Formats: sequence, C-alpha cells, structure tokens
Amino acid sequence: MPLPLDTALAEVRELVLSPTLTRAVAAGKRRGATPSVQRAELRPVALKDGRRLQIVTDDGSRPYTRNVAEGEAATAVDALLAEPFGNWHIETETATVQVRITKKGDAQVHRSGATAAPVPQQHDRAKQWLLDPGDPLFGVIGGNAAKRRQVDAFLRALAATLPEELPSPLRVVDLGCGNAYLTFAAYRYLSERTAVQVVGVDVREDQRVRNSAVAEQLGCADAVSFVAGTIADATVTSAPDLVLALHACDTATDQALARAVHWNARWVLTAPCCHHDIAAQLKGHAAPSPYAEITRHAILRERFADVLTDSLRSALLRLQGYKVEVVEFVDSQHTPRNLLLRARRTGTPPTEAQRDEYRALTATWGVTPALEKLLTPPL
Repeated sequence: MPLPLDTALAEVRELVLSPTLTRAVAAGKRRGATPSVQRAELRPVALKDGRRLQIVTDDGSRPYTRNVAEGEAATAVDALLAEPFGNWHIETETATVQVRITKKGDAQVHRSGATAAPVPQQHDRAKQWLLDPGDPLFGVIGGNAAKRRQVDAFLRALAATLPEELPSPLRVVDLGCGNAYLTFAAYRYLSERTAVQVVGVDVREDQRVRNSAVAEQLGCADAVSFVAGTIADATVTSAPDLVLALHACDTATDQALARAVHWNARWVLTAPCCHHDIAAQLKGHAAPSPYAEITRHAILRERFADVLTDSLRSALLRLQGYKVEVVEFVDSQHTPRNLLLRARRTGTPPTEAQRDEYRALTATWGVTPALEKLLTPPL
C-alpha cells in the first residue's frame, strides 16, 4: 500500500543517518521534476580523524566526492532528500529498503532482510582495500578484479614507502604514466592523507588530452595535471617529493631514476620493464668463467639480464644516498613483470667498499648500465 511521501522520506532519513548504514543510492527522477544530479551514493567510511559519511554525486559529466562529518551529515542528507529523486535504495546491516516515488507523488516501499553481511568501509590501512572498489575512479577506468588487485598492490607498496607524516602539499610526478589509472589511484589514496599535487608525464599528446579529460571527469583537474614529453626532457615546474615510474620500458626506467636522483626526490617507486640494454651487452661478449652456461641460452640470458639490471640499479641508488628495497609488486600469477624498486632518500654517503663492489660487478660482466651514464657526477 502506498505511503505518504513525507512518511517514506522520514524513514529514508532515519536509515541513512543510522550507524548501521552500509550503503544508500538515490537515482531517477519524479514526474515533472529533475534532480540537480543524476545519482547520489552514500556510505560510511572510517578515516584517521573519525567516522564520516561519504557522499558521491554525479551530474552526468563527472562524479564529486565529499566526506561529511557526523555533525554535518543531517544537513547534507536533508538536502538530498529535498531533491526530486524517483528512487531510493538503502542497505543497512539488518535490512534493505527500496522506495519508489509513483506518478501520483506517493511512495511505494519494499522492505527485506539484509542482502549480505556488512563489509567495513574503512579508508585506513586495516581495511580490505586501500581504495574502495566503489570509488568513482573505477567507474571511469573499469573495475574488473585484476585491475582492482593491481591498484591495491600498488597502493600497499606506496603506503609502505611513505611515512605517517607527509609534506603538504605532497608533490608527485608519474613518469611514463600511460593511461594514468595508477596515477589517479595514487591521487585518490594520498588526497585522504594530505594535500596533493600530481603531474603525469607521457610522450604521447593524445594521452595527455585523454588523461586531462579524465581528471575533469573525476573533479580533480586542479590537483592532477598532465604534460606531453619524454621522461628525460619533459618540463616539470616543481621538483617532486615522490617519483613514480611504473612499467617504463627498458632504459626509460633508468631515465626516470636519474631524474628522481637529480630532483633529490625523497621517495621513488619504479616497476621496471623490458631489460633489453644489459641483455644486449651480455650477448656481445663471452661470459666470465665459470658462468658461460648462464648466458649461453637466450631465455636464460634474458632472465639473468633482468636480475643483473635491477641489481645494478639498486646499487647505484644506494651510492646516491638512497635506501632501496626490491619487492614483489603484483603476484606472479597475474603478471611476470612484478618487481618493484622502492627507494627512500637518506643522504647517507656511500662507503668505498660499496663503490668497489659495484665496480667489480660491472667489470666482471663487462657491462655499463644506462643509469650510470645518466648520473652526474660519474662514479
């Protein structure tokens, strides 16, 4: 039996403001009226400074996200209830309520049990996902399970790299950003911790245009910008605190690491890809005794070149005053290119023993890493 609209909306208000809320969605329009936004989604989130009601509204061109404190939640909810939405869907820990506004202006209400056990919605490190799978970003880039896993693995590596206290603003440069979905993921995650300014660099102008449009769509164009240019030469106005270079091919990774060192970046995250340079050098001369068998077969030579290349990069970063960790990025069942170099600048000067170890390694294998050529002054 239909209910008066005021009665139904009063129930919606009580449920949305209840501590048992897990999710609420408002959408559609009533006869003869159109809401100012096409859709609104509300869910509780736990931030470092307390519980918030996250409200994501979409006007058809881009989503807008805000996290509202408990003292302001009622006013924000009342404003949405005043919009002429045609439908409300509310899920709590114990029940699901659907409200549909009829052509006559009253409300059809359907109630049922909870559709699933509640999932804690937290934005701190203890939660299941560091970036909510319902985040508007996934609506733009696609939210399949593989992409969510990669985003989460990247953000966990990022979280493990950075300290609790971050500069404000935190300046981030992503070199070789491609379609920038990890660039945007980094921004979405970091912006909950501090003010962030992000610049994405890619050699393709069409990627710059496409990524800038995505930033507009996500409502973060004032904080996330893109430039077209090479990793080595692209103009970045302010030296970054954090440098990202994820799957930059072959010596592009070395160019990214060199720029990070020249900028004195405090933190560096790079996922190397396609180690052709050292592999070609190994192929060009005989391996030292007794290691000829390691480079005799092409597939073994290429795999060894991967290890040697990233070992030398790690050593060079240490010689430049960085503490370096080499960790798994994404589980190898998802991608064979799953190595991550994670570096933090300490300023500790290298010892002569470290220099000698590096020189001996390069001399033994007869190689000169691209990164060594790019760093100044020379070793």
